[in-house]
Amino acid sequence: MTIPSESTGRQSERERTQNKMKLIDLNSLGGIGANSTYVQIGSFNILVDAGLNPKELGYAAMPDFSPIEDIEMDLIVLTHCHLDHLGSLPVASAHNPDAPVITSIPNVSLAPRMLRNSINVMKRQREEHGITDYPLFLHRDVVELSKRLTAQRYGRGEIYTKGTDKIEVILHSSGHVAGAAAVEFIHQGRRIVFSGDVLFENQRTLPGAKLPQGEIDTLILETTRGAKARVPGTSRKHEVDRLIEQVNTILQRDGSCLIPVFALGRMQELFKIIYEARNNGRIPRSPVYAAGLGMDICNYFHKIHERTKLIDFSFKMMEKLNVRSPDLNMKPGRDLARKGIYIVSSGMMVQHTPSYKIAAALLPHANNGLCFVGYCDADTPGGKLLAEKETGSFFFETLDYLAPIRASVDRFDLSGHADREELTDYAQQTNARNIVLTHGDPEARNWFEATLNESMPDTNVLDPEPLVEYTL
Repeated sequence: MTIPSESTGRQSERERTQNKMKLIDLNSLGGIGANSTYVQIGSFNILVDAGLNPKELGYAAMPDFSPIEDIEMDLIVLTHCHLDHLGSLPVASAHNPDAPVITSIPNVSLAPRMLRNSINVMKRQREEHGITDYPLFLHRDVVELSKRLTAQRYGRGEIYTKGTDKIEVILHSSGHVAGAAAVEFIHQGRRIVFSGDVLFENQRTLPGAKLPQGEIDTLILETTRGAKARVPGTSRKHEVDRLIEQVNTILQRDGSCLIPVFALGRMQELFKIIYEARNNGRIPRSPVYAAGLGMDICNYFHKIHERTKLIDFSFKMMEKLNVRSPDLNMKPGRDLARKGIYIVSSGMMVQHTPSYKIAAALLPHANNGLCFVGYCDADTPGGKLLAEKETGSFFFETLDYLAPIRASVDRFDLSGHADREELTDYAQQTNARNIVLTHGDPEARNWFEATLNESMPDTNVLDPEPLVEYTL
């Protein structure tokens, strides 16, 4: 049975002394990357997430597990299936074979699929970069991990015991992406909450976050968007409307529209946005082309919808859109003969992906347009194109092609992360005794630290140094 928040109350100084918690951020480079946190709560050793840093290669991309190499985990928790939280999980689980991997119901099927794709990417990188470490794990490791995945319903607590010690684990829907969860631990009356990655606004395929309410003792809080203030008057609906208007403009001028997307979550949402806009007459009926891992993920979303109704996505919509596979044997600079809407991986236009190749064909032609709908790291081709779009040309390195920029290039804020103001409001209502900052670049963390210190003067706000042990 879940302990109600009303009965938790504030712990006495004596109780806190007897119920200390240890925490180590294992993301050695800090920022956003190989997300993984070790916590000791009572006698329980717990690992929350084990990701890979997309900017690094080989073992440097992994969390640094050396501070816990001699500690046997009792529980591992996976918050969601983006690779910066999931990518090292087979390695961590293999070293702790007796620890159940607690996660939400959708992630039980999504995690193995995402990891199998990661193996294929690592094998390609091994050939390209001569990285003998790759792949970091094999398909048989994913099979073994799958056996340890322990599905848990949102909002339903499960009790785990170790000798005479007990801890309750509760997953809460955190929006962000299908299967994403905040995790709440209740131990001797103390509530400890990892926010995970959070989005409070509803997406077309997914409801917004329902984080635990009431007073919380310790909150581990994501800070992804801390460096950027909310633009007055904007909302997710506003950005979707802007996107639809731009897609319509591109199609009306007889151009093709490229929308680079993340495979997990964003592609599926874009299908629904385009489907609804077409049905409402806001864009003309135009061919829709799609490619990449996201197409396979659509099958998983459909099955999860049929079984759980946690996702609003049906393959019938894909059939009505008549989604087709694009011909990826195009040449850089030669406009595509098949006009339409191209919803393809990857969201940051990474080299060797469909969006990278298609962009090289579309960019030199003024009737076409590129619409970025999510986060683009500044070091990726997508991030560089957005930064350089006024310069007049863009170099596609792996294609050895300098493209004149004549197509329109626009960005729309369909981020999967909550605004900093929303997260601050949430933190304040928890009246947390401790707030630990995570999942954010230094500028983002600095804003949260300053803001929370000012608005919550009685709260201990901690921006932990990587690999340093803290007692809370």
